[in-house]
Amino acid sequence: MKNLMKISVLGLLVVFLFASCAKQPTQQIDEAKAAIQALVDAGGEIYAKDELKKCNDDLQAAMDEINAQSKKLFKKYGPAKEMLAKVKADAEAVQALIPARKEEAKNAAMSALDEAKAAFDEAKALLDKAPRGKGTKADIEAMKSDLAGLETMLTEVQTAIDSEDYLGAKDKALSIKEKAAAIAEQVKAAIAKVRR
Repeated sequence: MKNLMKISVLGLLVVFLFASCAKQPTQQIDEAKAAIQALVDAGGEIYAKDELKKCNDDLQAAMDEINAQSKKLFKKYGPAKEMLAKVKADAEAVQALIPARKEEAKNAAMSALDEAKAAFDEAKALLDKAPRGKGTKADIEAMKSDLAGLETMLTEVQTAIDSEDYLGAKDKALSIKEKAAAIAEQVKAAIAKVRR
């Protein structure tokens, strides 16, 4: 009878231990997902694409580990918990980098806008000095039309900066700069041709 009682108590203890070890780490899963969502909300999809992808991949690996363990008789969620803790820590660390990256992108966009304005102003000034002649009227009108389009694009760049689309603003500003420089080169070539 004593042996039966010892075996019963020992059996209950073993069942209790397995039950406590076999719980899925739902809290850690929720915390890791929340950290990734906070990273997305902070602008991670724009300013930390690679790091965000890595965090999502690591979360998926942790979930795969949890699923693999849940199919076993003796479940060990320790490695999965460590993976989830790392995902959470990594997402929080990357989130801390976002403001600096955003500021850097803003500064780059503002600089690109200044360069685009300078190129636009140079092209406009050169176009005013363009040689007028019998065969150049259509070319000058086309260039004036192109410059009017670039002027509209300059306001779009400023609007993009104001709405914090710094990467898009920078790309547009660089495009404006290239187009204005091309117009300026055409006018310079025409002026050089007339001087000969």
